Amino acid sequence: MQSAKKQLEILLMQYFRESYPDFPKGKVVPWESPDFIVKLKSRNKLGIELTRLNPANAREPDEAELRIIQSREQIINSARSLFEETSPLRLFVKFLFSENNPVAPERELPVAAQAANAIRQVTAHKPPTSFFRESIGTEGLPAGIETILIVHHPEMQNGLWERSNNLGVSENVVADIRESIYKKEEKLRLYQKQRLNYYWLLITTDRLRGVKNYNLPYKIMNHSFESRFQHVFLFDLIKSDVFQLV
Repeated sequence: MQSAKKQLEILLMQYFRESYPDFPKGKVVPWESPDFIVKLKSRNKLGIELTRLNPANAREPDEAELRIIQSREQIINSARSLFEETSPLRLFVKFLFSENNPVAPERELPVAAQAANAIRQVTAHKPPTSFFRESIGTEGLPAGIETILIVHHPEMQNGLWERSNNLGVSENVVADIRESIYKKEEKLRLYQKQRLNYYWLLITTDRLRGVKNYNLPYKIMNHSFESRFQHVFLFDLIKSDVFQLV
């Protein structure tokens, strides 16, 4: 059995493969250093390394924000318990809460129950042996939750349910992307010992959202990024958007 970390990587790699139309045809093999090797039909080999965008510039939450975070964590934990009581599916689930409509303490359990029921409905007839991805929007959710992302891969033995942006919201996404690339560049020599033909870097993020309301994807695509990886991608998990940075 794969480790929990590798199980999640396998799920994310399949999700990326389904979301990126130009993903090359070939057999994807879980690996170490890099995380995956794609055996292409041309007999070449492509190495893909995964990393998560770490908002190093994120602002620390104040006491009021911490109480909201604790409330959201309680809602997610309750929703997961309610769902897994009646379903064998072990899911990767992301909750994107509304910033303009926080959930009052007395609504936490009803909101959790409604969220669990919404997830149960969209997964009711999904085969547990197949990969699938579903997204529930505002119209199908209780007030206070904007989106729920649901991804399933049969490799996942334990569910992972968490808040979107649970590492914080970056105040300088471009700098964080550059730092992610830099850290993986340091390990590229190790990956190159595999003597593969190509190397890609995949950076995943929960949602491209800045501190203020502006078009962050537009902002990112108007910057130049450099890397010794042949391609670097930023993958917005909530929206299933793939941005090629290099």
